[in-house]
Amino acid sequence: MINRCILQIALLLCFSTTALSISYNLLRFQQRSCNLACQELLWKLNGTPPQNCLKDKKDFKFPEEINQPQQFQKEDAILVIHEMLQQIFDIFRKNFSSTGWNETIIENFYIQLSQQHDRLETALKEIMEEENFTWRDTTTLLLKKYYSQITRYLKAKLYSSCAWTVVQMEILRNFFFLNRLINCLQN
Repeated sequence: MINRCILQIALLLCFSTTALSISYNLLRFQQRSCNLACQELLWKLNGTPPQNCLKDKKDFKFPEEINQPQQFQKEDAILVIHEMLQQIFDIFRKNFSSTGWNETIIENFYIQLSQQHDRLETALKEIMEEENFTWRDTTTLLLKKYYSQITRYLKAKLYSSCAWTVVQMEILRNFFFLNRLINCLQN
């Protein structure tokens, strides 16, 4: 009787581990696809040409502590990706009317960000339910500080077309980093 119970528990653990590893591969694939779509949409935003905005260029200094994606475990990577996407979404909800950007492209960009965010939300719930998971709040704080700097820049520049072009280029760099971070989601 006890052996049968142990066998059932062992099988359950095997299947749950397999299901989780499959979901990480699926999540990585989905994130890559959405990330690529977001990059393409950002490139399609025909606003002020970047060469016309060189005087407005700013180095926002992406946090060095986060800049090494290979240091992250899968769970950490999911949390960082989730936070970055949330912050990017919030930035693009600001006043971009001076840009002349196509609102359909922006709406599609929101949809792609939302899809990524929703998938990550599900994975985060699973991660948070694990007993041994710990998260360093400093990483989240560094990201919030970085994105707050971008928001303050936009406000200081009165959401000008050139300021948005500078932010657009910075967010494109974020997506290149996110691509590297998504690789941490493999088994």
